[in-house]
Amino acid sequence: MATAHDKAVLQAIFNPNTPFGDMPDLYQEEDLTDDDSVFDPTLVSQVKQLELQGVSAAEAGDMKTALLCFDQAIQLLPGRPSAYNNRAQTRRLQGDTAGAILDLERAIALSGGGGRTACQALVQRGLLLRLGNQTEEARQDFTRAAALGSKFAQQQAVLLNPYAALCNRMLSEVIGKLRNPDVPEMQ
Repeated sequence: MATAHDKAVLQAIFNPNTPFGDMPDLYQEEDLTDDDSVFDPTLVSQVKQLELQGVSAAEAGDMKTALLCFDQAIQLLPGRPSAYNNRAQTRRLQGDTAGAILDLERAIALSGGGGRTACQALVQRGLLLRLGNQTEEARQDFTRAAALGSKFAQQQAVLLNPYAALCNRMLSEVIGKLRNPDVPEMQ
């Protein structure tokens, strides 16, 4: 369990422009939900069923059926972000990274950058950006997802933070010198 000081240090790393020790929502629970109250409950139920069918089809390797299910869900409720997020995963599995990123961007926009779907989409887009060597953009997505409660995104943001990497290297050197004081420095 992290102490309050540890949390304050992490907050300073993730959000260097906030006052030291100011930790709003950094460690909120990951039980985020999406607000479906703006949609017709009958349509939401149908769309959720289509999404479940799509996920099952994708898990079974039937990408064509999965895409069809997600497309139908999007047609029924084009303003609901979850189906875009799920379709992005299917596109990614098919090797369509550009299509996946477009769907993830749509999911993030429709969610307003908040809720479960936004958190998942930010993490997934961050991973795709990282694979594409767009490190700074990936770090930004991970930082946003971490603020929504994703512990995985939090870890990724720290890994991609150049200041954290520098601190880790310096700390490793100091610990190494403490453990082996007689070993000469390598230049």
